[in-house]
Amino acid sequence: MRIARLGVLLFLGLFPGFGQGATVAVENLRLWRAPDHTRLVFDLSGTLEHRVFILKNPDRLVVDLENSRLLGALPTPDPNEPVLAGIRTGAHGDNKLRIVLDLKQPVRPRTLVLKPYGQYGHRLVIDLYEAKGAPRAQTKPAKSKRHYMIIAIDAGHGGEDPGAVGRRYKTREKDVVLAIAKQLKKLVDAEPNMRAVMTRKGDYYVKLKDRYEKARKNEADIFVSIHADALPGKRRARGASVYALSERGATSALARTLANKHNASDLIGGVSLSDKDDLLAKVLLDLSQTATIGSSVELGSSVLSELKRVGPIHIETVQQAGFAVLKAPDVPSLLIETAFISTPTEEKKLRSKGYQRKLAGAIFKGIKRYAKRRKLVDNQPRRGGERRVHIVRSGDTLSAIARLYDVHMDTLRFANNLSGNKLKVGRKLVIP
Repeated sequence: MRIARLGVLLFLGLFPGFGQGATVAVENLRLWRAPDHTRLVFDLSGTLEHRVFILKNPDRLVVDLENSRLLGALPTPDPNEPVLAGIRTGAHGDNKLRIVLDLKQPVRPRTLVLKPYGQYGHRLVIDLYEAKGAPRAQTKPAKSKRHYMIIAIDAGHGGEDPGAVGRRYKTREKDVVLAIAKQLKKLVDAEPNMRAVMTRKGDYYVKLKDRYEKARKNEADIFVSIHADALPGKRRARGASVYALSERGATSALARTLANKHNASDLIGGVSLSDKDDLLAKVLLDLSQTATIGSSVELGSSVLSELKRVGPIHIETVQQAGFAVLKAPDVPSLLIETAFISTPTEEKKLRSKGYQRKLAGAIFKGIKRYAKRRKLVDNQPRRGGERRVHIVRSGDTLSAIARLYDVHMDTLRFANNLSGNKLKVGRKLVIP
């Protein structure tokens, strides 16, 4: 059957060492789904020449890998995957591997070659964006008039980048911090004058720059990045710590080391080095950021005081360093290390849903205290609507009402000045 080749050549990579006769193994092919694209990651045993091109009628993306062979089976895309219908090998010349991606719709691919870094070896990354919705730069809109504050919650790492991994239970930092972030979002959204925005809602990687840019795009008043620390070789390290951006260098050697580690996340997560260079080269901070740093330290002190009520503290004061993820020039921003996932006792606590809720609660209380002191919220109804009211009927319980309106019982108690769970029939309860 004759195939009409309507695509264009998108990428041709030639690397040192190619042509020396050694066959490169494609050790694994992994799939990740992000909100705006699908990512394919080829784990390779070495460097190789490759090309990527598009075929039409039906839509396909072809990946030709020179002097290579496939180890193991190809993954099967999820039925709900919006872009990929299937992955298969195709016939080609000797010693050349062809991978064919059957597509559900036209795509705009972006390819990226990554050198070995951290736990990963050589990688070929292909991101598939829907052709009708190609990524574009976002600019911050003018501040809209609103009566509620927005908290941007960033769960660190994700996707290709697992973050630190616990020694005993092999707990991945990216999973724990996402769980804590979701708990924090519930608490924020339950407040009448607050709303949460998450930089990631699932297991995929988001560039460091895109994380704080999302906060700015959503007009966030506060940005909080949640992590779990690791100190290999120090099994007794424990406790939480809070970090803010510094424009004059790190306040401690530990803060400097931690900033360097987190800033390298893009290299693990799979981000173009040109993007990374542009980000880290932007060292000069404007006057608005100088003021923002002061607000960040104030916010950090408030959160740190609440974390002390939950568990041990590793460093008693807010530390500062050049964290790339905290560089939004006009949004007070924090990076919170909740505990040491490298310490077995702390790793066990981090796996507990109850402890995750406690950590989220402490962060939330710290944010509320800061917001109250700065008068960032008022008592107007959220999003311009009237407050909901529930009239208690015979048989109603506080827990049932909380489930009905999807709010926390503590939030109901606070909004209605309730000391316990007893309710009088006919009472009007304000639903935040």
